[in-house]
Amino acid sequence: MSSRLPASLSAGWHAALELGYARRHGGTIPVRRRHVGPLRVQKHFIDAAGTCQHIIVHPPGGIAGGDTLCIDITLEEGADVLITSPGAAKWYDGFGRSASQSVSLVLADGARLEWLPLETILYAGADVRLESRIRLAGDARLLYGDVICLGRPACGERFDRGQWRQLAEIERDGRLIWCEHAVLPGASPLLASPVGLAGHSVVATLLWAGPAVPDELHQAALEVVTSGRAAATQLPGVWLARFIGDSAEDAHHWLRQLRSLLHPFTHGRPAQSPRIWAT
Repeated sequence: MSSRLPASLSAGWHAALELGYARRHGGTIPVRRRHVGPLRVQKHFIDAAGTCQHIIVHPPGGIAGGDTLCIDITLEEGADVLITSPGAAKWYDGFGRSASQSVSLVLADGARLEWLPLETILYAGADVRLESRIRLAGDARLLYGDVICLGRPACGERFDRGQWRQLAEIERDGRLIWCEHAVLPGASPLLASPVGLAGHSVVATLLWAGPAVPDELHQAALEVVTSGRAAATQLPGVWLARFIGDSAEDAHHWLRQLRSLLHPFTHGRPAQSPRIWAT
């Protein structure tokens, strides 16, 4: 795979991280790590099931206008990885400048990845583009979650300026199985519309790319109690659940309940939470 690390730095902070994983001696270990700029990964932890847990860290703590983040992750055949983050990603007012994050996930046949970062907070005035491009081969399986917070209602700040742009694409064996492209300007009528966020400020997603979720498990997922609104649907090759509400904590509670419910089916064992989630 050709490197996507930037050859030079220009205006704004540019950060890139490349990670690779392989299965060795009954467990998964990191076999490649490269970085440019302020993106790092903490020392890995291999849990009792042989899953490699890794925490991606962005030491500055926030992303400003002009910044770009680029993350490339590759799993070799049979690798089993969970990736999360230690805290919220804060995207600040760009004062007319955009910022972006590009994530590439490439999974070989038989690989399994859980991509479960903590919340992304978009401050008023942030102009943000978030891209995720995912390539799955053979029987590779993906559990992908995210939580997006628009504005900071607890501080009286609404997302009334800026723009949130999001692109997500998933291919399996070269065939597109999922594509979503969203553009939501600050103060958009969709923020208040019943066909949009209905006045809520937090949206969360849990997506499973793998075998179809059994009907009884799907029904159980629909019954997960939340303080917001949630729904789920099975599509060809992808099972998708969504939450809208007013609290990142509530969104994470919903997402982790769903993960625990699905895990015996998706991974063949009970869910084990990363230790960082307990701190």
